[in-house]
Amino acid sequence: MKFSLSWLKTWLDTDASLEDILATLNKIGLEVEGVENKAEALKPFTIAQIIEAKPHPNADRLRACRVTAGGAELSVVCGAPNARAGLKVVLAPAGAVIPTNGMVLKVGEIRGVKSEGMLTSARELGLGEDHDGIIELPDDAPIGDNYAVWAGLDEPVIEISITPNRGDALAVRGIARDLAAAGLGNLKPFAPAPIAGKGASAIQWVNDYQEACPWVVGRTIRGVKNGPSPEWLVKRLESIGLRPINTLVDITNFFTYDLGRPLHVFDVNKLTGPTLTLRPGHAGDSFPGLAGKEVQAGSEDCVIADGAGAQSLAGITGGEGTGCDEATTDVFIECALFDRVRIAKTGQRTGIFSDARARFERGIDSQLLPEALDAATALVLELCGGEASEISEAGNRPEWSRQAKLRFDRLQSFGGSDISAPEAVESLERLGFTVVTEDADSVVVAVPSWRNDVAQPQSLDQAPDLPGAAAAAEGAAEIEPEADLIEEVLRLKGLDAITPVSLPVASLVPAPILTPKQARTALARRVLAARGLLECVTFSFTDDATSALFGDSPESLRLANPISADVNQMRATPLATLAQAAARNLARGFSDFGLFETGPAYAADLSQALVAAGLRVGGTGLSALTPARAFDAMDAKADALAVLASLDLPMDALTTTAGGPSYYHPGQSGALMQGPKTMLARFGALHPAVAAKLDLPVGSVAFEIFLDAIPEPKRRKKSAPVVPPFQPLRRDFAFLVDDNVGAEAVLRAAKGAERNLITSAVLFDRYQGKGVPEGKVSLAIAVTLQPTAKSLTDAEIEAVCAKIVADVGKKTGATLRR
Repeated sequence: MKFSLSWLKTWLDTDASLEDILATLNKIGLEVEGVENKAEALKPFTIAQIIEAKPHPNADRLRACRVTAGGAELSVVCGAPNARAGLKVVLAPAGAVIPTNGMVLKVGEIRGVKSEGMLTSARELGLGEDHDGIIELPDDAPIGDNYAVWAGLDEPVIEISITPNRGDALAVRGIARDLAAAGLGNLKPFAPAPIAGKGASAIQWVNDYQEACPWVVGRTIRGVKNGPSPEWLVKRLESIGLRPINTLVDITNFFTYDLGRPLHVFDVNKLTGPTLTLRPGHAGDSFPGLAGKEVQAGSEDCVIADGAGAQSLAGITGGEGTGCDEATTDVFIECALFDRVRIAKTGQRTGIFSDARARFERGIDSQLLPEALDAATALVLELCGGEASEISEAGNRPEWSRQAKLRFDRLQSFGGSDISAPEAVESLERLGFTVVTEDADSVVVAVPSWRNDVAQPQSLDQAPDLPGAAAAAEGAAEIEPEADLIEEVLRLKGLDAITPVSLPVASLVPAPILTPKQARTALARRVLAARGLLECVTFSFTDDATSALFGDSPESLRLANPISADVNQMRATPLATLAQAAARNLARGFSDFGLFETGPAYAADLSQALVAAGLRVGGTGLSALTPARAFDAMDAKADALAVLASLDLPMDALTTTAGGPSYYHPGQSGALMQGPKTMLARFGALHPAVAAKLDLPVGSVAFEIFLDAIPEPKRRKKSAPVVPPFQPLRRDFAFLVDDNVGAEAVLRAAKGAERNLITSAVLFDRYQGKGVPEGKVSLAIAVTLQPTAKSLTDAEIEAVCAKIVADVGKKTGATLRR
């Protein structure tokens, strides 16, 4: 919620400083998120006048201008079509920083003509969307003065965070009420004079959906003159980032923020028929919304329809076809009360976010409709002229008689604060609560209609039919509203005034316990971090286009209510979001790095798997010890193997298979398997097409370790390691095999030749070229023999070597290279 300091003071009579106001907002629970003063960023920008504007000698669309800002004349090259002699403009001199893009202006030449500054548009200054030309100032604008001060921009704009229960704080008046209640001034009264209309409204309400809209009022104003809003209204809206449209629309936007009361205006001459009907959406109900996007109504949505069909999605957005423009002469103002639950559901289904929706779904003042309509009517008559009709009304004003009880001793026992009974009652009265009954121990207050967040007591006949439910409901009837009152009293005193209380210290703290899965996950993270990869925590969802690059983007994983349109799909692998994080780092100049994340991956059947994924980009970097090289698939394999080895897996039982999913390079990828069916990890280079679409360099490598698939280590009795008493022996072999035979098959065959003696077999050379037949490859392996019972004789060693050659040849077709 944004509001300017001057806007706040239209409701709050106070001499408090900005610092006191900000401190009080934080103290009473309206957390300040930021304060912006546009004049700070616009200090260098001055009012200037164009003395001469002639065509640029070397560019058709540019003009060479001579400009004065009260001192020496400056030469400025400008591309705006409205640059002309005599025009007063906003000058950004050399050294100024353009707020919207951070560009620092320098003196230079543009196509051979010196340029000593810049003539700016509204969008370049962050003051609107107009970029068709430079800002045109009136003739009386003082040359040389600071533009921001002259334009009235030298005031702070405050932004506060609003919790979901505080719909009343989405109004400047509501914020002023809280500050006044906290002792920071007085709240100015709101009592608009009733407007007696002349004649019946040209448009009448018909309400066929009272469950969604219990009450609606409206009136026609004939003979209005619509156009640009007055300066005060434009500045007020622009200060909070709203774009002025025209006076009628700007008035509705003003009251949305000023009173927290959304309104809508229809152009009467664009409506079909004399009635507007509130009804459920029908099949085929669609219309272009105010943002230009087609709006489709559902069967449970509430729409406002004329004789031609739906024209507005009630409480969410209006329709473009019946909107007001400069040709509007007769206008109908809508002021309605909508069911907050239906508004929330409609907003979630359509994905439309609007200021009206934000207020209706939090709850608005149900009693404010006639007064708000009179206030809006008065402002329309003042700014646009015309004649107001009588009010058209449908439905009934909802009854409001909510009460709540506060027991004074609960302020200490529940809230931990020594606040006296008179002080507590005074705090509630300043917030608009009125005392019904009071005694020495408690007070019963009537809850104001704008505070629908104060809980409604639950009646006993609403209690669920469960044992003890009635008693629980009876307790809730008192405790829940009372807790709300306690909160109100405490926050006006200041949440920082509550004395902190330490939690009791247990005499015996149990040792932390991790499940095997949690322990494996923590160990995997430590191993990957030790290997130089940086840990990331990314969203578990991404956009459907990126998701499709990593396998698929099934509809079952599409989010019904995404936080943003570009994160609408649950990810199939953490690589999807890691790749996006890597691309952002590359864009900031980092070229050689590795990232990893341990997080969930989601399948089309909505199952979830825990995956440790990593991505390496670039190469090993510069080093005095080893030459720099690019990362390859073997680096990703090494990362995966390091994690699996740390998890106490029998590494000898792992096999490597070639190939992988479509997002890996088909010739530079593989999988680590335990047995024929259990995949523990995948690794390889990213497919070049995938890397290109993600703005990653070709050759980026990745791995995925499926932690859920890793079996728990078998429990073995611990025993001291036995050091063999006999010296190990090493024998080297060079085998010729077909080039499609993996080295792993050769190593496995060699180790299996004599399991009681052979402790390891390692590949140390692979050669293909001169001296090796076509289609063959030479694999050189080192085999270690470790005798345990006695030293081996030469004959026994030769026998073992012969068996190795025979078994490798039998299982892989290899022959010993001579």
